[in-house]
Amino acid sequence: MARVRANGADLAVDYTRPDWADHVRAHLGDAAATVVFDSVGGGYTGLWTAYYLKKAVPFLNIVVLEGKFCGYGASGRNGGWLYNGIAGRDRYARAHGHEAAVRLQQAMNDTVTEVVRTAADENIDADIHQGGVLEVAYTPAQLARLKAFHSVEVAFGERDRELYGARETADRVRVTGAVGSSWTPHGARIHPVKLVTGLAAAVEALGVTIHEATPVTEIKPKHAITPYGTVRAPYVLRCTEGFTPTIKGHKRTWLPMNSSMIATEPLPPEIWDEIGWAGRETLGDMAHAYMYAQRTADDRIALGGRGIPYRYGSRTDNDGRTQAATIDALREILVRFFPRLAGVPIAHAWSGVLGVPRDWCATVTLDRSTGLGWAGGYVGSGVATANLAARTLRDLIQQDSGQSGPTDLTTLPWVGHKVRRWEPEPLRWLGVHTLYAAYRTADHREASTHTPTTDPIATLADRISGRH
Repeated sequence: MARVRANGADLAVDYTRPDWADHVRAHLGDAAATVVFDSVGGGYTGLWTAYYLKKAVPFLNIVVLEGKFCGYGASGRNGGWLYNGIAGRDRYARAHGHEAAVRLQQAMNDTVTEVVRTAADENIDADIHQGGVLEVAYTPAQLARLKAFHSVEVAFGERDRELYGARETADRVRVTGAVGSSWTPHGARIHPVKLVTGLAAAVEALGVTIHEATPVTEIKPKHAITPYGTVRAPYVLRCTEGFTPTIKGHKRTWLPMNSSMIATEPLPPEIWDEIGWAGRETLGDMAHAYMYAQRTADDRIALGGRGIPYRYGSRTDNDGRTQAATIDALREILVRFFPRLAGVPIAHAWSGVLGVPRDWCATVTLDRSTGLGWAGGYVGSGVATANLAARTLRDLIQQDSGQSGPTDLTTLPWVGHKVRRWEPEPLRWLGVHTLYAAYRTADHREASTHTPTTDPIATLADRISGRH
């Protein structure tokens, strides 16, 4: 049972019932054309866009349509990394020049601060702790990639990034076998659900209408079509990330990549004395099939990675259910990092879906000829990138409507980027599963051979996938 919003009403909806939609059918109807802006998707991108547009132009009539409830998708199920990574930066540097990509990176650095500041201003308690991001290496090949990665980040303007050896790494977090790490201050731990629900409340307080339990089946210029009626607006924004394939005509636009999480029971002080992690940095590694983790506000470890990376036909996950084999694989990573946790119970497990473009580049676009806009393809870096995308969509709409001219955000290199569609099935399924099998094989070979260079299988997989 969940509480949902529709036309100002607070409704109880039981999603296990096949007729759950009937509970909200009468609360939407056919929305009138007084709507000035419509966001499809009740996650970070849609809510942040509504927030910034309403703050900039308070008289706008803004509607957010969400298929189930705000935060049902990746915004409520991510690993809690608010950090400055953005998918596609290297490709944008090649296409638009190094300085353009530096501007994009600086915008992402500033976005971390923007989210922290805005959450404080709106009294959103999302367990935010700005401890930075620590990415560790524990094989010779990972260490070589780490040093190269660190140098590239510095070249893109991160002068405050720090490179550590084994001892300095252990001073922060005692990851077993870690031989080095790179730390950036441009990162924070968050509680994903608390951030998205707090943001939804802030948006509603501004006067934005949120229709939950209202799936959009098709988007046309000035029209968002639902089973219960059509919302008409001059601007309709697709903010659906990994659920984009559920919209008519977008089956191959972005690939829905599945990611999974586990969380331990709260750990006692004696275990934290052994592990360290007093700075509560978000924690990642340099493996090809990488992991991501955080120390939560209630002293759990929440750790994520790829389980089943992709389901045939761009099907999305089933309400977060996670297979036992995936939970076991994530537990192995947890114990590999912290052997002391071998007997610690796993209290929670869940899965989510994120959006992956064919060229692995996040994008934000407003088509001025149709009024259709979209943002996404964050490839797992969406907690912060969604905020930057939302502010960019705000500026693009204000520019198109004659309220302002170009801004620093509208001239960033990811604006208007075009991505080709994914291959049809079964090529899509075979390709994704083959590539992730290759990455896991490469990680195993690097760990067993202790070679100081990246395994050629991973290099080939990167080229085929378009990641680099």
